[in-house]
Amino acid sequence: MEIVNLGKDNSIFNQFISEIRNIDIQNDRMRFRRNCERMGEIIAYEISKTFDYKSTPVTTPLGTAKMELLSEQPVLSTILRAGLPLHQGLLNYFDNADNALVSAYRKHRKDGSFIIEAEYMASPSLENRIVILSDPMLASGASIVEIYKLLIQKGKPKKMHIVALIASKEGVEYVEKNLPENITLWVGAIDDELTAQSYIVPGLGDAGDLAFGSKE
Repeated sequence: MEIVNLGKDNSIFNQFISEIRNIDIQNDRMRFRRNCERMGEIIAYEISKTFDYKSTPVTTPLGTAKMELLSEQPVLSTILRAGLPLHQGLLNYFDNADNALVSAYRKHRKDGSFIIEAEYMASPSLENRIVILSDPMLASGASIVEIYKLLIQKGKPKKMHIVALIASKEGVEYVEKNLPENITLWVGAIDDELTAQSYIVPGLGDAGDLAFGSKE
């Protein structure tokens, strides 16, 4: 698995990462959502460099220009609800993309452990498509692996990209071990610690609650 850590290089991307982490800034919900969206746009631009392009004539008022344009649009997938702002950023750039939306949550057991329960999926065929699966937090890695297994029931993608803004080192190792090698993982930062409750430290807290409010 190829891992691209965009936060390793100095860029404005890290300003947005710092703001979604910052306890004094992150509670502005609109700003939190917009920062996730902006990072989705940056990552979409970087991923677009890996796609195939074809020479296409474009008619201007004064003639014809030959432009290298995308050969195909990807399928964008995310996990409701926390993934929506990041997904929107990707969709802002791949604006003709098909979409695959999945509902999933942690179903806790009495012993404190949990499983990932998926309740809903709306998806086109993924056979021989480029798929971009996004989730703002890659904690234990269990959600991404389970959603991957669910998605490939709709067909085998020719290429999959996984996008996470903040990942844990343990989560990265888990997806490396449990997903195919031809997947590219795009992250904004990799943190060392994961708590027993599968929260990333220092992380940022609960991305879904920060974006949309607390839940019962």
